[in-house]
Amino acid sequence: MADKKFTVLDLLELDLPGHDALDLTCITGRRGLPRPLTVPDINRPGLALTGFYESFAYQRVQVFGRGEAAYLQKLHSENNITTLKALFQYPIPCCVFSHGLEPTEEFREIAEESCCPVLQTALESTEFSSRLIRVFSNIFAPKKTMHGVLVEVYGVGILLTGHSGVGKSETALELVDRGHRLVADDIIEIRCVNGNVVLGQGANTLISHHMEIRGLGIINVSQLYGVGAIREQKEVQLVVELEDWDPNKVYDRLGTDQNYMELLGVRVPAIEIPVRPGRNLPIIIEAAAMNERLKKMGYNSARDFNQNILKWIETGEAQTAYNNNDDSY
Repeated sequence: MADKKFTVLDLLELDLPGHDALDLTCITGRRGLPRPLTVPDINRPGLALTGFYESFAYQRVQVFGRGEAAYLQKLHSENNITTLKALFQYPIPCCVFSHGLEPTEEFREIAEESCCPVLQTALESTEFSSRLIRVFSNIFAPKKTMHGVLVEVYGVGILLTGHSGVGKSETALELVDRGHRLVADDIIEIRCVNGNVVLGQGANTLISHHMEIRGLGIINVSQLYGVGAIREQKEVQLVVELEDWDPNKVYDRLGTDQNYMELLGVRVPAIEIPVRPGRNLPIIIEAAAMNERLKKMGYNSARDFNQNILKWIETGEAQTAYNNNDDSY
């Protein structure tokens, strides 16, 4: 659920590109535009128009297609407004007529009296419904902000985390210089879409493609490296935690144990990379991205290595090699 109330007016004013555009206009009931949309779903009110209101999902956006519009014409010819008055007794957030269809005069008048916005779109019912559900999945998705840097490396969305000053921005800058793309620096907004996908973007889209490099200041990545070096959002597919090297800590050297970080209820693969002078972090992160892609394709390097070692031991070659090793001097 969105933190701020999302209203019918917000829906009407959405400026969405291309295949996401809803093409909505308000044809009556403008006084009801501040009504909040609380349920991210749609309803086809065909049964309600016939007078059956049991389990009527009135909290949803009501979509009127050709079938509903034809039934409204039937009610108009019969001079029957009883059903319409019963329909608008419910606090419907808004009604949308698809295919560029027009409501009947009775429908307009009752909707205006009930302060229920009536919208119109030229899209077909199925296309409009799928677009609206897609819009709702983004707007009402659970979200939170995190401190870190989000980059795309070989097509893999990698969230760099770690304490301030560990070198996240500098590492990301070198990755951009090596041809990868920056999504956002410093404050990342993540949201869970469809219950299993975590999308990340800059919390402030105006400054998300700027980076703060200590000793250098604020730089504009898109201006320095071109628009090909940035993207607006990306799925978080791997979390890389950078931490100062701890000589007393045992770090994973085989990679057989897969660690995860839970982000908004979704388990995302995570690795720890210790930072110390001489370690080339961008190359390590590139290797981690390619290794993650291999895992998605069904190949696990660490598991394959472990299986090969076990096979080598089972064949007896390991014992033969040990016995043939003459350590006597």
